[in-house]
Amino acid sequence: MGHWALGCIPHHREPRTSRSPRVFDAVPDLPYPDSLRPDEAPAPHPLLAPVLGLLGTWHGRGRGTYPTLAEDFTYAQEVTFSHDGRPFLRYDARAWLVAADGAALRPSARESGWWRLGPDGRVEALITQPTGIAEVAVGRVSGTTVDLAADQVARTATAKEVDATRRRYTLGDDGLLTFTHDLAAVGQPLQHHLRAELRRGK
Repeated sequence: MGHWALGCIPHHREPRTSRSPRVFDAVPDLPYPDSLRPDEAPAPHPLLAPVLGLLGTWHGRGRGTYPTLAEDFTYAQEVTFSHDGRPFLRYDARAWLVAADGAALRPSARESGWWRLGPDGRVEALITQPTGIAEVAVGRVSGTTVDLAADQVARTATAKEVDATRRRYTLGDDGLLTFTHDLAAVGQPLQHHLRAELRRGK
């Protein structure tokens, strides 16, 4: 809020009484925490029924490639889906590059956002990245597969050019969550970029 906020500070402070609120008092526990399980409170909204299998925190590894990169790469990934009783999922994902022996090398991609579920299995996803990219993706749930394609991509003035994305999440009978990501960026057509296999943590 810049200098405007500084101009609002009074020159003379009133003595603090026992009833005066303290700005930095400890915040109480959240009254509506997110849930990572369908059998925990709050109860999931009925519209979330097709994607309840995604709830939880998932871990795994993947491989990435793209024509503009000098070489393919291996990465580890953590993905969390949660809800607060309303008809949307909260989505958080982070990845880091790993060496051939599994040692962590450096942080890589991060995303966060929300998946809004409709009554017909339609999904509207809002996904943001710290690289200056924000996407509105739309798609559908079909069985245990969620397909999302970017409908709009916005970017900051310093972000790299991204024209289109396509994501697929498939939950197998063995509990394995497979994630694939296609990308059109920096002048390249839409093509395969990432594939990862994830398992839910206990």
